[in-house]
Amino acid sequence: MTDTAHRPAEGGFSRRAMLTGAAAALFVPATTAALGPSAVAAVPPSSARLAANGPPGTVHRKTMYVEDLGGGQVGYGLEPGKATIPGPVLEMYEGDTMEITLVNTTDRDVSIHPHGVLYETTSDGSPMNNSYNRPGETRTYVWRTTGEKSLGRFSRPGTAGYWHYHDHAMGTPHGTGGLQAGLYGGLVVRRRGDILPDRQFTVVFNGMLINNKTAPNTPMFEANHGETVEFICIGHGDMFHTFHLHAHRWANNRTGYLEGPRDPSQIIDNKDLNPGESFGFQVIAGEDVGPGAWMYHCHVQFHSDGGMAGIFLVRNADGSMPAGAQESIDWFHHHEGGGHR
Repeated sequence: MTDTAHRPAEGGFSRRAMLTGAAAALFVPATTAALGPSAVAAVPPSSARLAANGPPGTVHRKTMYVEDLGGGQVGYGLEPGKATIPGPVLEMYEGDTMEITLVNTTDRDVSIHPHGVLYETTSDGSPMNNSYNRPGETRTYVWRTTGEKSLGRFSRPGTAGYWHYHDHAMGTPHGTGGLQAGLYGGLVVRRRGDILPDRQFTVVFNGMLINNKTAPNTPMFEANHGETVEFICIGHGDMFHTFHLHAHRWANNRTGYLEGPRDPSQIIDNKDLNPGESFGFQVIAGEDVGPGAWMYHCHVQFHSDGGMAGIFLVRNADGSMPAGAQESIDWFHHHEGGGHR
């Protein structure tokens, strides 16, 4: 069995990789030197991620730690002292299983509850099923996945998709305190043949915050011109949101890709992102529009005015800063930080 842990890394790892199989037949998305120190959640080398030729039914065994980060913030991490907000992206293929040993280092009840995958009541992550970690406790949660099942004329969906996980025990039996504190992360279940991205970013709209931050301190995601970029978008809290990415478009389906010239999927650049929802997509950084500092934000106007905005920096192909980008970044930090408008 193989543990294929995925942990966000600083710096610029660039990779244009595909899984074996149908990926070569897919169409491109509807849009299509090292990164600077502000780069966030760049995809590490392929050896740290899903093996392209891994055997079906792989069991991914991981140990995760819940840790206080100070200032009322709490995060998940794959190593002691390495908790982050959001937590690490967890990935599987359909047919795989994930066994998560959750170590609670805090003095509060916590858990880990997934969306989209299969689990028994003992791995539900809810106090209702007595499936949570008490202070200082360690317990194991088991998540399973399945592929599409044919029923003749019809079929039952598998578990492939852009999902998420979160606490369901801190503060209330629904984990309201844990969600507010930052206990959440992305969960990706791929089909064999799916394209793997060069870079991967998790964006969580949580109340009026993005990844528990407000502008101008929201994440600046970075990629080089022409790289394949995957966004995992998650909603939490109590508010209606939409996610808008400037200058890039994607197909409104499972992957963001069109599967052929007659694919009827709607092409979008803005999508609802409400509490409990998640979606993902891939784009080519700067395709047809070029490098630059492109904004992402909630398109509910008083939300974006209130700090729900950030920057997707598309550098030149060689990693250098494109003309005008630094000026745009400086403008963002001044205006989104409460300066003159």
